[in-house]
Amino acid sequence: MELTSLTTTRLRLDAVVLADLDEHFALMSDPDTWVHLPSGRHTSPERTAEGIECSVGHWQRDGLGYWTARLRDSLPDAGLTAGAVVGTGGCAIRVGTAWWNLYYRFTPAVWGRGLAAELVTAALDSAHTVRPELPVVAYLHEHNVQSRGRAERAGLELVWRGPDAGNQDPRAVRLVYADRELPADLLERIAAHV
Repeated sequence: MELTSLTTTRLRLDAVVLADLDEHFALMSDPDTWVHLPSGRHTSPERTAEGIECSVGHWQRDGLGYWTARLRDSLPDAGLTAGAVVGTGGCAIRVGTAWWNLYYRFTPAVWGRGLAAELVTAALDSAHTVRPELPVVAYLHEHNVQSRGRAERAGLELVWRGPDAGNQDPRAVRLVYADRELPADLLERIAAHV
């Protein structure tokens, strides 16, 4: 099954490549996309390029990684035309881990339209096809209600709640969602992962 280019009802999902740098930097440097983690905002194209290079490595090493999400049709009320990059995400096995990391980030102009749901469904299906023995995990901040809701609606269950390792804010709470029950040792590694 070819996973580097997929379509959903309203999105075209293509494996992230360096040619996407300008669109990804626009998305990743927009403060509104980082309202739940302002410190995560990209402040240079070089930072975004590093992330793209990691994703290219995921595709080469594991046969799955993050996609660039483009609209298949225009959304005139949002001022977006067909082909516009509206997000990124998918499932990837980060170096040094043994689980699929479910990730998604969309421009606020399309929030609440179900586009993240389309990408998340494709990501879960793809991860379960490529390496079904690995759990799919989403870790997010407790105050990010929208992301929590998306994980729950995708069928993931809350498996851990605790301090956010490495966060500069000592009050930050991290939630870990997974598509299955996790062994204690794996859950400990996930909770400690920055």
